[in-house]
Amino acid sequence: MSVYDPIARVYDPWSTGVIEDISFYVEEALAAGGPVVELGVGTGRIAIPTAMAGVHVIGVDSSPGMLEVCGEHARTAGVAERLDLRLGDLRRPPVDERVKLVTCPFRAYLHLASDEERLEALTAARKLLRRGGQLVFDVFTPSAEDIEETHGLWLEREPGIFERADWDSDAQTLTLSVRGQLGESTMTLWWLEPERWQTLLAEAGFALDACYGWFDRRPYAGGEDSVWVARRT
Repeated sequence: MSVYDPIARVYDPWSTGVIEDISFYVEEALAAGGPVVELGVGTGRIAIPTAMAGVHVIGVDSSPGMLEVCGEHARTAGVAERLDLRLGDLRRPPVDERVKLVTCPFRAYLHLASDEERLEALTAARKLLRRGGQLVFDVFTPSAEDIEETHGLWLEREPGIFERADWDSDAQTLTLSVRGQLGESTMTLWWLEPERWQTLLAEAGFALDACYGWFDRRPYAGGEDSVWVARRT
């Protein structure tokens, strides 16, 4: 059972305000053409707009509950024929196709607990790519201010949906709890410094095309968020 199954019906209202990355990933998909593999597809927050733009998406997620919601959204949007949903892990995606673009949006790689798992996932993504194909993903490294302002507090992120962040700076972990009327769950995320992500990408067989500081494609110059575009060598 995935930690997301209990909040599959909470996820969309919880993340309703997260829209800044959608156009970025849709643009990347349009530039690559289809099909695109999206790892951690969730409820289709990005996959549905991508499919609506005309790109075929192979969406992989470890949560049956999230995939069920995603399928419902795809049917409602009239794009079910462009969305191929598959149950699987970031480190072992059930995909035999070779594509020009693999994405892992909304910090999904932070669910990986060790460099061994990260390398396994990055190597698996590389195997899905044609030569010269790209992996695009985003992650974060929290600031001291963010940790201080949110640590141990239940905050109402959206009406009726509460979120609590418990930070461990030494272990570089975030224990994130979410609760709403339709469910609740707790998960652990592991963060890295950007320099470490760059090293892992190189070890996995990628060359760095770009590292952005935000989804408007500004160059990374420090800060919490980083958006990575890496090419299979």
